[in-house]
Amino acid sequence: MNMQITKILNNNVVVVIDDQQREKVVMGRGIGFQKRAGERINSSGIEKEYALSSHELNGRLSELLSHIPLEVMATCDRIISLAQERLGKLQDSIYISLTDHCQFAIKRFQQNVLLPNPLLWDIQRLYPKEFQLGEEALTIIDKRLGVQLPKDEVGFIAMHLVSAQMSGNMEDVAGVTQLMREMLQLIKFQFSLNYQEESLSYQRLVTHLKFLSWRILEHASINDSDESLQQAVKQNYPQAWQCAERIAIFIGLQY
Repeated sequence: MNMQITKILNNNVVVVIDDQQREKVVMGRGIGFQKRAGERINSSGIEKEYALSSHELNGRLSELLSHIPLEVMATCDRIISLAQERLGKLQDSIYISLTDHCQFAIKRFQQNVLLPNPLLWDIQRLYPKEFQLGEEALTIIDKRLGVQLPKDEVGFIAMHLVSAQMSGNMEDVAGVTQLMREMLQLIKFQFSLNYQEESLSYQRLVTHLKFLSWRILEHASINDSDESLQQAVKQNYPQAWQCAERIAIFIGLQY
């Protein structure tokens, strides 16, 4: 397939229009060398191509790739592919947010600047799949780029992956994580619990609290007025109902 160049970002990255008039950002070593806009290139030299969901995202990706080394982008692409295998479809914005983060994390490391992650422990407990992927991401970065990022970056990468599964940004993820932690503390004190974090019951609870937290922070309405169900829960599970009321009061006061 031949593609027409519309913009050359650097020797390794160009913006093209394919035969179906779709805008793409394509990468390949030397693919833009001595080329001009309007010329056509053969797909055989393309190592990776991106056709994101909007012109705006394609533009942001183009700007990012114009000053990021090919090896860094290829490494982040490998991390994202691994995450999609484990987590399913992610928002296209992950190609921009995670790559940008990793590039700055590498620069900070090279300048001996450490950025602590105050939510690291909570992220490990609340998002175990994403946290594990963050650990694997650091291994991939070390092997491919020779950079050993600190463990705090595991948490930051995990937060980007959580955000890419939802419709929010990193600030939203931090807010959701904080709210989940507070609700788990209320439940723990109400029932004098010691959570078994590997148990299915705990993971199920965390999943419910995660989606509840997102709905609260997005101010989404919950159309559930089944009075008979509420009365049944109140009658059969009075302690759980009392705990839920306390959580509702807390949320009303804080959020």
